Amino acid sequence: MDILSTLYPWIKSLHVIAIISWMAGMLYLPRLFVYHVETDPNHINLDETIVRWEMLLMKRIINPAMIVTWICGILMLMTPGIIDWAAGWIWVKLASVTAMSGFHGFLSKQRKLLAAGDRPYTGRQYRMLNEVPTVLMIIIVIMVIARPF
Repeated sequence: MDILSTLYPWIKSLHVIAIISWMAGMLYLPRLFVYHVETDPNHINLDETIVRWEMLLMKRIINPAMIVTWICGILMLMTPGIIDWAAGWIWVKLASVTAMSGFHGFLSKQRKLLAAGDRPYTGRQYRMLNEVPTVLMIIIVIMVIARPF
């Protein structure tokens, strides 16, 4: 595992880049859902355009960024001497990242429902759901940077 120690700065850099991409998508996709549900469903071209934007954002940015984030994160966790497993912050961070991944899955399901013509939530509800990744991001950043416990 000595190779992980050597590559650690590069893995960490790629991890941060992937996180930024993942978060950008996670913050933008619910906004697209707002536009989607607030669009007249009879306006076929606009509805099809928004469905395409949602699909491309998920398939080309959010999904790959999440995968790279997890791979790099796991590699960093495997790097000797990096994590003190007795500290509480790492467990809160891991729980928050798991919750973010679960929310990612929720957004993926919402995208499929909207593409099929279902509108399970209102624009207002999607606006409120848009705060979930923000709150999780704040918790994750505080755990990693401040390490409060």
